[in-house]
Amino acid sequence: MSPSPYSIYGVSKEAASLAVKADEAAFDVYARIDSIREYNQLKVLEAFRKHRFSDVHMGSTTGYGYDDIGREKIEDIFAEVFEAEKAYVRIQISSGTQAISSMLYGLLRPGDKLLSVTGRPYDTLASTIGLTEESYDGSLLNFGIVYDEMELKEDGSPDLELIRSRIDDSVKMVFIQKSRGYTGRRALLGEDIKAVADLVHGIRSDIIVAVDNCYGEFTEKKEPCGLGADICAGSLIKNPGGGLCPSGGYVVGKADLVEKVAQRITAPGLGSHVGPTLNFNRTIAQGLFMAPHVVAECLKGAVFAAKMFELSGIKTSPSAEEVRGDIVQTVIFEDEKKLVDFCGKIQACSPVDSFVTPEPWDMPGYEDQVVMAAGAFTQGATTELSCDGPIKPPYIAYMQGGLVSEQARLAVMLALS
Repeated sequence: MSPSPYSIYGVSKEAASLAVKADEAAFDVYARIDSIREYNQLKVLEAFRKHRFSDVHMGSTTGYGYDDIGREKIEDIFAEVFEAEKAYVRIQISSGTQAISSMLYGLLRPGDKLLSVTGRPYDTLASTIGLTEESYDGSLLNFGIVYDEMELKEDGSPDLELIRSRIDDSVKMVFIQKSRGYTGRRALLGEDIKAVADLVHGIRSDIIVAVDNCYGEFTEKKEPCGLGADICAGSLIKNPGGGLCPSGGYVVGKADLVEKVAQRITAPGLGSHVGPTLNFNRTIAQGLFMAPHVVAECLKGAVFAAKMFELSGIKTSPSAEEVRGDIVQTVIFEDEKKLVDFCGKIQACSPVDSFVTPEPWDMPGYEDQVVMAAGAFTQGATTELSCDGPIKPPYIAYMQGGLVSEQARLAVMLALS
């Protein structure tokens, strides 16, 4: 057998040999990912063709950004891809949390009840709701919005009967977090989202089914709005930005709901009519076009990591063979030092700041210290390979992203060498 091309980077013969076994075992899973990529890539291409995207749409506006034909065309393409009536896509949205928070603030009013059917949202969104004393001022709870939550079933699926029992006249929105966040649960799949949407709308058609779609875009053939959700939101420095967008976020869904969110982000009466593109139309459009391919690379890196850790006797989730609803791979170390060391390996294999050693720190919006490896071209871009985890038992590393799967492969092999 010829030497592994990874050996010159310090990968041991044992780890290289294990990688061959991992690839052989994951062959069918890689093929499944390629099938999803092909479907989504052609879907995105057809949206660009259908809406007659042209060089003129890659221009720029400043100031108010009135009548930006490129922005409007890109939003039409996003709406088409995400099977929605309307899209709001802006470089000014700096994070997924901002997009999702704006969705909640834009659609909920005092006295309305927000029901989370996927448990406690991740830390930064919990702050938006006002679930900690420090975050209460200015939160949803502070504005008189009622919050309730319920856990998923033991197998990670939505508890439909419990949802049915918890919906009353005050519920205005049912909230679904597709990705696992900082939890050990699995990501939700399209079939889970459809089951919830069908149930909720069967009880009351006026309840808004809203989805936090971060990390989940293009991992499956259907997006939430195509499965019955009324609205969903996410970040352009995650999956749909294709690794190219330096900032930005999106909201897609029913036209009236999306416009209410736009008015929250800008101002009543202005809504989606303002928002200069500042020469980012080309980047956003090209990022969307590249997104299905990049997400497939992320998934292949995650599957490789899962199989390598499984073969090494280390707990990991999801398993290599499991159908995936997000790009997150967890590794359960049950030891703080091992968690920090693994993040160090990820950082060392990064194109940016490979010489830096990550250390736990008090990250804004999180209750526990977090160790984060993020040698990315765009700060916080989790479509690029990154790994982080809260410093608390069972010391879980959350690995995600990888514009090229070779980067994730090298990091995993080095960690096991």
